[in-house]
Amino acid sequence: MAYLVLANGTIFEGKRIGAPVDRIGELVFTTGMEGYLETLTDPSYYGQIVTQTFPMIGNYGVIEEDFEGNSTLFGYIVRELCDTPSNFRSAYPLNDYLVAKGIPGLCGVDTREIVRITREEGVMNAMICDEVPADLSAIRSFTVKDAVASVSSNIKEFFPAEGVEKCRVALIDYGAKHNIIRSLEKRGCSVTVWPSSTTAETILESDPDGIMLSNGPGDPKENKECIAQLKKLIGKLPVFGICLGHQLTALALGGDTIKLKYGHRGGNQPVKDLAAGRTYITSQNHGYAVVADSLKGIGTESFRNANDGSCEGMDYPDLKCFTVQFHPEAASGPRDTAVLFDRFVENMAGGRN
Repeated sequence: MAYLVLANGTIFEGKRIGAPVDRIGELVFTTGMEGYLETLTDPSYYGQIVTQTFPMIGNYGVIEEDFEGNSTLFGYIVRELCDTPSNFRSAYPLNDYLVAKGIPGLCGVDTREIVRITREEGVMNAMICDEVPADLSAIRSFTVKDAVASVSSNIKEFFPAEGVEKCRVALIDYGAKHNIIRSLEKRGCSVTVWPSSTTAETILESDPDGIMLSNGPGDPKENKECIAQLKKLIGKLPVFGICLGHQLTALALGGDTIKLKYGHRGGNQPVKDLAAGRTYITSQNHGYAVVADSLKGIGTESFRNANDGSCEGMDYPDLKCFTVQFHPEAASGPRDTAVLFDRFVENMAGGRN
């Protein structure tokens, strides 16, 4: 047996899965009914212990072709882990993957109660361990630090367009999911992926047609150097930002961000298009949000979360820039908003400022 110990003193007893190590992380939950492989390989979960609300996880095994990136989460909590997957694409059981990647976890715990506590009290730290510590100070003092630097690529990479090249995109990697690249490639974009530490001057010297700002983990305000570089880039070329890229753009333009009580994670988040009046179901994974009012006179709020009213998108037409908090590239979620990539390509085809 092993334990999940919350910072508020609540203790859950369960069965060990994954790697046999103790670890502290930020406890969050995701409401996705499927897509656990995309969750496990999403770099935006760096530093977090993820609770799956859907009761059985692992029933279609591990399919490496569906991975979105490297596994960076700190722990994994499920109600029931399936050790006999049934899927013609499955290569091996999920627990084998957790062990191989060094991810500790628990099964056989009341995930509904864990989620209830998180929803009522907010995101808090927790620890997966074999013995309950007498002193919880280490759990309570934990913070997620250097998140982007921990997940961003250290090398420049090039991915050619499918078919005839229409545009050249510079993708700044704050923890980019693979499907962002694939979504651009299939629209005729060649993509050069740059590490998050790359200077604005280096990117502009490569002569791209547009700049893609990826998703990523952690507190956006921690990334002061990334924000400084964006100040030099925004307005020079068409820009499209997703998730952390959305938040960093707002900060670069003088806006503000806040930490949400428990964030949005899952494939069923309703988002309203404020101009068209239409509501989309979106895939999301974030714990921070842009304060739209802090950008009055600079940009216009384009999307809003239908549940809590938080900002889900901003348009900056004078700068040929737009950003969204949700994931239009989500391979395991709804694809209603994938047309945003088409909009980005149109902006690049329309020329530079």
